[in-house]
Amino acid sequence: DLRGSVLVFPQESQTAHVQVMVEMEQPLNNFTVCLRSFTDLTRPYSLFSYATKKQSNEILLFKPKPHQYELVVGNKPLFFTVPTSLGESEHVCASWESSTGIVGFWFNGKPWPRKGLQKGYTVEGPAHMVLGQDQDSFGGGFDTQQSFVGEISSVYMWDTGITNSGVRSAMYDTPKQTPIFGWRNFPYKIVGEVYLKP
Repeated sequence: DLRGSVLVFPQESQTAHVQVMVEMEQPLNNFTVCLRSFTDLTRPYSLFSYATKKQSNEILLFKPKPHQYELVVGNKPLFFTVPTSLGESEHVCASWESSTGIVGFWFNGKPWPRKGLQKGYTVEGPAHMVLGQDQDSFGGGFDTQQSFVGEISSVYMWDTGITNSGVRSAMYDTPKQTPIFGWRNFPYKIVGEVYLKP
């Protein structure tokens, strides 16, 4: 149980990342990803990358600018504009459903206007998932200039959508629905210089 702990990425790196040790074999027609990050980076960086052998950006949660988040599904991007908050951690959730293509996005517990992306698409497996780097190939192809520096915590993923109250529960590490993986039961492997700290 990693409640009360954070993963610290102390410096720019082409190697340092955290691998999520979950076998994602089944295709996904819905998903939700939530996490908390804390950084003073202003350049682009990757938070969560889900790659398959066919598609390195099957799912990507990326921050191109301090006031913008990017969600990629099947190599197609969608952007959300957020307030710039220096010196504060940011909690985000992004959900996607294939049947409508509707994407939900929550910033610090508040829902943003929903948008559409990749209606009818299926997220394939098997997948390789990493925190703190953008995979440009299956399990690798990292770019130092997109590496994350700072702290990541409260990482969750579901194969369903999520409600506003579900987002708030995830923010406080008390999720109502059982996730595929989550911070209370997080199977991870540190590669390179990343530290788990209270």
